[in-house]
Amino acid sequence: MAGRSWKFGDDIDTDAIIPGKYLVINDPPELAKHLFEGIRPEILMCVTEGDFLIAGENFGCGSSREHAPLAIKGSGISAVIAKSFARIFFRNAINIGLTLFICPEVDKIREGDSLKIDMVLGEVYNISRNKSYKTTPLPPFLMKIVEAGGLVEYTKRLVANKAMSTT
Repeated sequence: MAGRSWKFGDDIDTDAIIPGKYLVINDPPELAKHLFEGIRPEILMCVTEGDFLIAGENFGCGSSREHAPLAIKGSGISAVIAKSFARIFFRNAINIGLTLFICPEVDKIREGDSLKIDMVLGEVYNISRNKSYKTTPLPPFLMKIVEAGGLVEYTKRLVANKAMSTT
């Protein structure tokens, strides 16, 4: 994974990620058109496939809504790297297949830095600054869910594999 960084602070809540009036939309690319609309509407004109969101503490706090990680994923953002995540956002993100990394050193990353992530080693490489930062990699069972594209697709694969093994 490689891309550019988009920096946010602490306590970015789900209403800031995707305003509540768009919760009637379930299509990720359509939701993405309203990503950070109330706090940073210009970001969508600049984000390219594979970029990263960088945030401080408690990213995704507030209401429990799957629309927030869906909007992020629909924008082409490949992962969110933060000091910490709200628990429900973390689980919702995994469930829809959005990769998350906990990294205590996100303050050292500046907006626009070019980053590369080694998901297996749990390292963020800041190409722009020639530095690397340790992350907490996802446990293997959560990584399998993300790699499948989310919990629904993961479950479909499990059911299909079980059906094939019993025939």
